[in-house]
Amino acid sequence: MRPLTPADPAAIGGHRLLGRLGSGGMGTVYLGRSPAGVLVAVKVIRADHAADPAFRARFRREAQAAGGLSGRWVVPVIGADPDAREPWLATPFIPGPSLSEAVDGYGPLPARTVRVLGARLAEALAQVHAAGLVHRDVKPGNILLAPDGPRLIDFGIARAAGATTLTAVDAVVGTPGYLPPEQARADGPAPGPAGDVFSLGCVLAYAATGRGPFGGGHPAGVVFRTVHDPPELSGLAPELLEAVGACLAKDPAVRPTPAELSGLLGDDPRAVDAADWLPPPLPRLIAERSTRALELPAPEPTRIDVPKEARRYFNRRRLLAAGGATAVAGGLPIAWFTTRRPGHGGAPPPAGDLATLTLALQADLSGPGKATGQAHERGMRLAVARHNARTDSAFRLALRVADDGGADTARAAQAVKELAADPSVVAVTGPTWDAALPGAAEACLAADLTLLLVSVSGASTMQAQWRTLCPTCPAGDRLAVPVLSYLSRVQPSHRTAVVEDTDAGESAWQLTRVMEQSPPAQGTVSVHRIPSGGSDFAAAVRDLIQARAESVVFAGTSPERAARLARALTEAGFKGPRITVQDAMEPAFLTAAGAAAEGWLFSTVFADPSAVPAAAEFVAAHRAAYGEAPARWTTEAYDSVGLLATALTSLDGEGRGRSGLSRRLFRTTYQGLAKPLAFDVNTHALTGDRGSYLYRAGSGAFRFLGPYPDVLKAP
Repeated sequence: MRPLTPADPAAIGGHRLLGRLGSGGMGTVYLGRSPAGVLVAVKVIRADHAADPAFRARFRREAQAAGGLSGRWVVPVIGADPDAREPWLATPFIPGPSLSEAVDGYGPLPARTVRVLGARLAEALAQVHAAGLVHRDVKPGNILLAPDGPRLIDFGIARAAGATTLTAVDAVVGTPGYLPPEQARADGPAPGPAGDVFSLGCVLAYAATGRGPFGGGHPAGVVFRTVHDPPELSGLAPELLEAVGACLAKDPAVRPTPAELSGLLGDDPRAVDAADWLPPPLPRLIAERSTRALELPAPEPTRIDVPKEARRYFNRRRLLAAGGATAVAGGLPIAWFTTRRPGHGGAPPPAGDLATLTLALQADLSGPGKATGQAHERGMRLAVARHNARTDSAFRLALRVADDGGADTARAAQAVKELAADPSVVAVTGPTWDAALPGAAEACLAADLTLLLVSVSGASTMQAQWRTLCPTCPAGDRLAVPVLSYLSRVQPSHRTAVVEDTDAGESAWQLTRVMEQSPPAQGTVSVHRIPSGGSDFAAAVRDLIQARAESVVFAGTSPERAARLARALTEAGFKGPRITVQDAMEPAFLTAAGAAAEGWLFSTVFADPSAVPAAAEFVAAHRAAYGEAPARWTTEAYDSVGLLATALTSLDGEGRGRSGLSRRLFRTTYQGLAKPLAFDVNTHALTGDRGSYLYRAGSGAFRFLGPYPDVLKAP
């Protein structure tokens, strides 16, 4: 679970929100507490999806369908509002992991557990089908493991059997690898109850072997094998083979019913002692999550309210409380780059006297993001050299580098698997591009291997099960915090205009939502959207001027499109603050905007080490080694090694291995050159407000203003 962000409401439908369970392209799932004090999961759908009448109709059906089910193994809906601007529904909170988390993190389940799992899910499907419904998305991620048995969740695409589909023409609804062959064909028959049985067979094969019966890879390939190839069931326990094989028949008519499936799975596996159906360590994991959830206090309201008499003295504490952040006090001394020490001559200890621990870097070093990958490698190499030059080190470090090419997720997945297979590797830093993160996180979790992120935040991954994942930069949605702070404290804006570039997708929408829900200086916000493929920024500028906007925020990622807006604002004579986020802070913006770039502000989560006094020796060492100043992310990569080395040092006597490091890291505080690094021990979220910065464009360059709390007056 992650802390609430400034964009999140304090309550929904009377349910007080406590934190984020996950978020993605469809919306956000929150942990909340009902008025009666019961913990609930509240699923909120993004407004842009809800604007589609067909989608809203399907959501209404989901609430009605799940609300009418009362079986023990189905999670019911206990509250919903399909007509809200952002529709929501609430269900009881189940603290157990999903089946996918359990198998990916702890390996395949024993045959006895799979038999119980199958029998109870068959009972759940029998109740669903008896109500005239078809689930249509039975998969490991939609199955939660509780102490007394599994729970089937998420009826987001369930519909009445035989009803007309609401999806687009030729669309395939379901998850490749778990959808039945008849559902995999757009022109096939309407999905029926037998399709859910097929999906359950895929789930049981995955639970027992750790892989799906139709392999992995590109979704189109998986779908093709589902339709045309026999399932791969090698490794399946003999006692499960008959039941699973029957479920996976290509012909729906010969598959067993849920009741027949229960019989195939054994005499009565449901009679197994409920407290004993899960193998260790899953019961302990469930107990820990239950305890953490019950101990959560109600957070402060997430809306940023600045009293009128104190608008010029923006309350930073209230702003940051929304994201669960706390200021970091104390910590370890700054890791100076200097390798010579008085009395020691700078000579490292003999290599043979110390154990060598290997850190790994997975990065794009030859593809479209090679500049970022190179920055990571340079920073880490300098940090490793600095550590090995110390005379008081308890171990030496080595660096292994894997180039994943930055474009092919299969290549990236293979790269991290090779790193995880190397027993000398105790931690991996990377990847350096977003699409490679899920594969890397899953591989590292399976190997109990710390995966430390530097430039990829992981905020949109919503994978709380990746317990070995450690982001060292603030989540992407925290880029809005410096924007809000500046327009509330430094140049208060009571009428703020957001120009949202629809082509930028979710990142633009997130920034817009923050601005709408927490208007700077307690003012108002108007949103002016540039439609997909559109380029009429002049029209948006005319509209915002008519709205008497005092400041403009560009919610987008393209430097060229930000430059178009900059030119349109200059041509219209707009003089107020203009601000955007780090994606647009590229030389292309300066070139395309020309004189119109002057004065633009940028919110980032990377520092300029050349402007940080504590990093002076590091910058000098980088120039000496590479002939130029450090690029963005170099300092943060350097600090990642310092954090890992500090955590490893503290493991003296506990074993400096993978498992010890993955547990210790989130209890470690480290004062890096770029920022302090400390974590919430429960959520693993980065804490503190010193990791977000402001830059200003001027004289053809970007000038570092510093951590946003330190920017107290307009440049």
